[in-house]
Amino acid sequence: MAGESAYELVLLVKPEVFIYKIPPLTGNKGYKAADWKLDSPDWVGRLRLISIGDKLEIRLEDKTSGELFAKAPIGQLNSVDYESVSDSSRYFVVRLRSDNAQTAFVGIGFADRADSFDLNVAIQDHFKAVKKCDDSAEDNAETVPKLDLSFKEGQTITVNIGKKTITSNNTSSSVVPNLRTSLGGNSAVPLLPPPPASGNKIRK
Repeated sequence: MAGESAYELVLLVKPEVFIYKIPPLTGNKGYKAADWKLDSPDWVGRLRLISIGDKLEIRLEDKTSGELFAKAPIGQLNSVDYESVSDSSRYFVVRLRSDNAQTAFVGIGFADRADSFDLNVAIQDHFKAVKKCDDSAEDNAETVPKLDLSFKEGQTITVNIGKKTITSNNTSSSVVPNLRTSLGGNSAVPLLPPPPASGNKIRK
């Protein structure tokens, strides 16, 4: 699916999403929305989920103008690109990435739990479709028969050149033909007389 199309496809639009600056992750307990200032989001805008071929990204945009605020590419499921918090189903942590490869982790959330559910499902459906496409391509590659151009035992090939016909097979043979065989039996191959010495005169 990769490279198959460069067209952008809008998978989901949510008109209101909250953005939060979050403290660094400590320990192995994961992120908690309770550690954020949920009543005072740092930014409010709209969210669009966009696919470009097999790539996926969350775009955070101004609610009125549609101007891009930040984007968060999601490389795969269950990665640091997109993580659920441990204490709520309405909030997530995403990794923003700028065009010059700078990154920052922020919290995002919704007032309605149904919005967060829709986002989760849309992301999962995208990666399921990518996997299905990749599996189908592998199956097709395995079922394509290999072309065998080798000679089979006893197989011959005939080439017509003008009025002459040349027949060849896969039996190995010497580059120089057997002169005894071509003359028949065990007859000796006649030898040509040697050329005259350079000093002798040629008789008329």
